Amino acid sequence: MLPDPASIRADVARALEEDVGSGDLTAGLVESAPASARVICREPAVLAGQAWFEESFRQVEPSVSIHWSLADGQRLAVDQEVCRIQGPAPALLTAERTALNFLQTLSGVATTTAAYVEAVAGTGTRILDTRKTLPGLRRAQKYAVTCGGGHNHRMGLYDAILIKENHIAAAGSIAAVLQRARELHPRVGIEIEVEDLAQLEQALAAGARRILLDNFDLESLRRAVALTAGRARLEASGGVDLERVREIARTGVDDISVGAITKNLRSVDFSMRFDVS
Repeated sequence: MLPDPASIRADVARALEEDVGSGDLTAGLVESAPASARVICREPAVLAGQAWFEESFRQVEPSVSIHWSLADGQRLAVDQEVCRIQGPAPALLTAERTALNFLQTLSGVATTTAAYVEAVAGTGTRILDTRKTLPGLRRAQKYAVTCGGGHNHRMGLYDAILIKENHIAAAGSIAAVLQRARELHPRVGIEIEVEDLAQLEQALAAGARRILLDNFDLESLRRAVALTAGRARLEASGGVDLERVREIARTGVDDISVGAITKNLRSVDFSMRFDVS
């Protein structure tokens, strides 16, 4: 789901403040005449970030118009035109870098996510994101994940509970921490992380309905799926990359969370070129 407009405006305002600061010193180098430009994608990619791109120009000059050739979530070919932009030349130049930064970053997330989704196609396993995101851009990156066909895990510490090893240690046991979580937050989704099959058995006995299998090898994952027998939703996490994600999916787990899709960013190459008459 696209973040609310206020969130997008805030993301762009921070980015423009970082880049433009007290004013664009190059703005006076060109006449304030109508201009047009086009954005080209230089490599195969999945598009994401249109709203942030548009907002970057809107905050610099509301009269700028943008006409897209395709929508977020669609695939781009090499040298494909992404959009055309019209507006005062100085405004187009001032907003260019900020707009492209959002487009290249979010399209990078969507493109990487799509590669993982394609790798597990047909297995029934979902690809999930994590909280390993760029500070201040979590909503944007999680939106980009959905553009690539992935699914969102919890947004933060406030909308769902993931009980980790230190929570278990502090509470004294898996059963105790699960009970405490249910008492405190009866209407919130609860997931618990386990590190071996013995802990998995304890979590199942305590009534866990969603369990994260942390750094299990393939055989342990298969055994975990058999032991669980559908009593809980299982998520594999840790050491996941494109080379082995399909093998992990074929063990029968329901979800695979991949921090790399938002953390190990590779931006997509976009270029904005002015039309010259």
